[in-house]
Amino acid sequence: MAIKKDSFVGTMIFTVTLCLLCSFMITGTAEVLKERKLVKKRDELMRNVLIAADVELSGQDFRALFKKDVKPLLVSIDTGEAVSDATVMDFDPRMASINPETSIKLEKKQDKAKIKTRANQVRVFKVFDDSGELTSVVLPIYGKGLWSMVYGFVALKPDLNTIENVVFYEHGETPGIGDFLNDAEWTNQWHNKQIFDDKGKVAFKVVKGGAKEGDIHGIDAVSGATMTGRGVQRSIQFWFGSEGFEAFFKKLKASEV
Repeated sequence: MAIKKDSFVGTMIFTVTLCLLCSFMITGTAEVLKERKLVKKRDELMRNVLIAADVELSGQDFRALFKKDVKPLLVSIDTGEAVSDATVMDFDPRMASINPETSIKLEKKQDKAKIKTRANQVRVFKVFDDSGELTSVVLPIYGKGLWSMVYGFVALKPDLNTIENVVFYEHGETPGIGDFLNDAEWTNQWHNKQIFDDKGKVAFKVVKGGAKEGDIHGIDAVSGATMTGRGVQRSIQFWFGSEGFEAFFKKLKASEV
């Protein structure tokens, strides 16, 4: 039976068809945008890890470099063991840190970085040279500055003590004051500084008034940004302590990850 286009039934069929078509288009667009967002996040992650590892990116395909030289691992913070996870690059540490099922609430005395909760797993990156030798291990850090969380990566040399490089990629500190976090003159001070003292305790510090010549653990604080610098120091103390990478370092030194 033919249906008249201008009849009530015809109008309803047209409306429903149009709604379904729009729904499919919106769903498809949302999926495309979601995938593009994931690709952008992966690209930013790869670039930041390579920069932290002090890899020269000029004129290079960073994606190819990352695929060739970097091994990402999802690690249990409590045991230090690598967790089998094919989607390690899409692991969301921020969501993991606020989900009660994948995080712990930190007691005040534990929480040097002032992050309140900590994910049970962390994503780390082993970086190799062309001969397959380990050149650095890139580790994520974050903690409270003055106004915001400060996020970055610290790369350690194979001795798991000497700093190769550092990069801070996100913060909401006061514009003009917190800019020192991305100032090469300041971040260059981190090169070859040591995280731990001879007893294995975290000794890295941001020194108000400036680190003394020959101080292998200290870098200069920035005038007017004392609290931000102190927050960075607390982040190092937390993440390289017992609540952070300690168990992973033990496993890595024993060549178990």
